[in-house]
Amino acid sequence: MNKEDLIVMGLSEEQAKKVMDSLDGNYVTKARFNEVNEENKSLKQTVVDRDKQLEDLKKSSGDSAELKKQIEDLQQQNSVNKAAYEKEMAKLRLDNAVETALAAAGAKNVKAVRSLFDTDKLKLDDDGKVDGLEEQINAVKKSDPYMFAEKEVNTPVLRGFQPAASGDFMPNGKTDFSQMTYSEMTAYLAQNPDTKIQ
Repeated sequence: MNKEDLIVMGLSEEQAKKVMDSLDGNYVTKARFNEVNEENKSLKQTVVDRDKQLEDLKKSSGDSAELKKQIEDLQQQNSVNKAAYEKEMAKLRLDNAVETALAAAGAKNVKAVRSLFDTDKLKLDDDGKVDGLEEQINAVKKSDPYMFAEKEVNTPVLRGFQPAASGDFMPNGKTDFSQMTYSEMTAYLAQNPDTKIQ
């Protein structure tokens, strides 16, 4: 996540800069955390499986030909498990990258928008970018714009007493001081010194 991502999510440039300065590079995105956590669980299970395999080999007694066959079977099984693990991790990285991009694009329901994608055309490159994703997001935005939140325009908020906007006028055009607080009344009178209170 960088300053531009924060601005896209609705923060002003000043707010985004403050957030990035406060993080000082010491943060991990939720998607990356989940990815590493899932990888850790999988690696722990792999170690347990391999330990069990070694124990089984120690217990087996017999001729060396049978032992060699067991070792070859285990090597083959381990290579199949490794390929499945790598495929699962690649899918997890792709899923996390797509979900992060959809959230940054303002998708109201990430799963619903994602179901409209042709996932065969999405490929994760080495630097974590998803090739073909931007085109698909733009196509869904064009065909189903209601699935994305409209970007809010930051309108300035006026603070303080605003006599014309507050509705503190009576139908006859005179100011209704009974509806004002003391600070509103003093502010009004400071701006309009010729006003007479009745």
